[in-house]
Amino acid sequence: MADWGPVIIAVVLFVLLSPGLLFQIPARGRVVEFGNMQTSGASILVHAIIYFGLITIFLVAIGVHICKLEHTSHPMADWGPVIIAVVLFVLLSPGLLFQIPARGRVVEFGNMQTSGASILVHAIIYFGLITIFLVAIGVHIYTG
Repeated sequence: MADWGPVIIAVVLFVLLSPGLLFQIPARGRVVEFGNMQTSGASILVHAIIYFGLITIFLVAIGVHICKLEHTSHPMADWGPVIIAVVLFVLLSPGLLFQIPARGRVVEFGNMQTSGASILVHAIIYFGLITIFLVAIGVHIYTG
């Protein structure tokens, strides 16, 4: 049975930690700004570090799972969902590589802007990709 825990946690954190929606650290004029709908490379880096910390706590330390688990023989932590989620968070942050929908066009590249609609569209794309990688393909990375 598919484990939807990492997918749900990753998508919720993607929306909540998208730079500019709730907050942006560092902001353009201050250390932190709330709801400014702006982004930058530095703020995406800081938000990705926060994202990595939170998703590591939820998926590796706590082990959030939403499925009927069979007994597994993997005593080591599965870092696959963490790595996939953080890479997709950085690549799909609205405004870094692209923004769909943009303010004046359907798509803009590297404009460092964001909006509620673009965060929603990017979250849907994020959900689709992370579902493919974690549920359909089942990427696992064990360390030890």
